[in-house]
Amino acid sequence: MVWGADRFVYGAAGLASNLGVSRLVIGLTVVAFGTSAPEMLVSAMAALAGSREIGVGNAVGSNITNVTLVLGAAALVRPLSIHSRLLIREIPVLFLSMAVAWAFLWDGELSRLEGVLLIVGMFLLIAWIGTQGRKADPGYSDPPPDAFVDDDIPDALPTAKAIVLFSVGLVLLLAGSRVLVWGAIGIARDLGVSELVVGLT
Repeated sequence: MVWGADRFVYGAAGLASNLGVSRLVIGLTVVAFGTSAPEMLVSAMAALAGSREIGVGNAVGSNITNVTLVLGAAALVRPLSIHSRLLIREIPVLFLSMAVAWAFLWDGELSRLEGVLLIVGMFLLIAWIGTQGRKADPGYSDPPPDAFVDDDIPDALPTAKAIVLFSVGLVLLLAGSRVLVWGAIGIARDLGVSELVVGLT
């Protein structure tokens, strides 16, 4: 599934680049969505299988892991230098999005309307980040936003090959997420624990 996600992102980014989409837009959409594709598909497959707790646990657990384990491991390898703009702009957005999701889940149910609101909010956030990224920021000498995702955006990938990689990656993602959900449900039943616990961990 991980390899499929990587091929999916590479193929989609190459295809978008060949269609003339800017590297900034590709970084904010294709790469951003692609790297989160495993979590999204696992949650979707879990919901379709009637195991909603695995879907919720996976979404919440992946966020906890990204903020703690991923950042911690990165800092162990090499100390991280954070620009003040990240603390002023992106970090509050992270807390705000988690607070909104927590408020929606407070009654023990996430309705379709609330799901739509979360998705719309995500697209509005992407548009806002893209707009902010194009504005000049005096005194800020870091590379432009698209520089951080250049490794994920191929410069010259034939369109036919991009389509093949995109399709193969998507199939592997769908199959892998389905198998992972089956395995998670089986583990929960065998160990006698809640599916939510399995999804979180």
